[in-house]
Amino acid sequence: MTLADKSTSGAAADSWPPMSTNTDKAKPSDNFYLPDFGASSAVLAIVLIAEIVAIILSLARAVPWPEFFPDLAKTSLLMLWMALTAAAVLSVARPALSECSVYKASAITLLLVVLNVALVSEFVYWLGFLYGNTATGGTGSWFPPQHWGFLLRNLAIGSIVTALALRYFYISHEWKRNVEREAESRFHALQARIRPHFLFNSMNTIAALIGTNPEAAEQAVEDLADLFRASLGEPGQPISLKQELEVARIYQRMEQHRLGDRLAVEWFVDEIPMRAMIPGLTIQPLLENAIYHGIEPDPSGGVVKISGRRRGDMISITVSNPRPQSANQAGHAGNRIALNNIRQRLELAFGKRASLEVVEDPESYQVCLSFPFAA
Repeated sequence: MTLADKSTSGAAADSWPPMSTNTDKAKPSDNFYLPDFGASSAVLAIVLIAEIVAIILSLARAVPWPEFFPDLAKTSLLMLWMALTAAAVLSVARPALSECSVYKASAITLLLVVLNVALVSEFVYWLGFLYGNTATGGTGSWFPPQHWGFLLRNLAIGSIVTALALRYFYISHEWKRNVEREAESRFHALQARIRPHFLFNSMNTIAALIGTNPEAAEQAVEDLADLFRASLGEPGQPISLKQELEVARIYQRMEQHRLGDRLAVEWFVDEIPMRAMIPGLTIQPLLENAIYHGIEPDPSGGVVKISGRRRGDMISITVSNPRPQSANQAGHAGNRIALNNIRQRLELAFGKRASLEVVEDPESYQVCLSFPFAA
């Protein structure tokens, strides 16, 4: 059952894309500048940073070459103990820290890391002391010979590395927030791009159908309501590919009433998984541009082709339309704005794995977007 088959009275209750609710909003911890240290990517980054610090410390000590790798091994082991235990502590404390101000959370985080460094350092020293290995000293020993020198050096290094890491996390988080805010504002602009002339033309079409084909007029009213309901969804809200394609088909039906036989849309999307998630209003604007720039200016009309395929964990969707000889450059400038909006939202949703490419020649204009799909 498609949206077009729903009555307008029942459509509001079952509308999609799902409208935002209080339960859908991000939790406070999701907006905290410290990353989730329990995530696999964060653990990998922590291990790499610990190893880099260990290499720098070993090189700075300028030990003889035969002793370099044993020294690097014990330094790496110590750095990993400190880094991973600190990550575990911060992972547990992160929900509580997210409720604090940035300055307070940063101070508490620094204190927690320093305490963790102190505890690990003390554990390592006394472990060596109990085993009687501290007396040997030198780079050949796996345990430190000096208590306070070992502890104070570790505290100083831990404080400096933690302060630098906190500064990096904060700047990175603020940059990402600014990008997301810009993308959200662009998404609102994209939502508003259901052009006034489209609304006026749709209403005129509905008015003309009322006298000649009341059933078609009723269908057009339902389609128009569903289309605008979809356009009012939460910015960046992911929806299934099935839902996004249905929005595009609703738009096609509305334009079909207006353009008649001049417009033909061919769909080749049977091979792609409909449960894949994609940011809302991604394909419909591509179809809108194809009709607005490729079909409407040509008195004889044309065919828009929408095809999709899956290769491994990547999905590709291509929208192509003919290019009329009278295509104007101003229209294409507006087209590029919409493409930039979609490209930015794809990058926010999928990172560098998503892409949007344009291929054009004198005869046709083709937009191909690809994004990953988690089976």
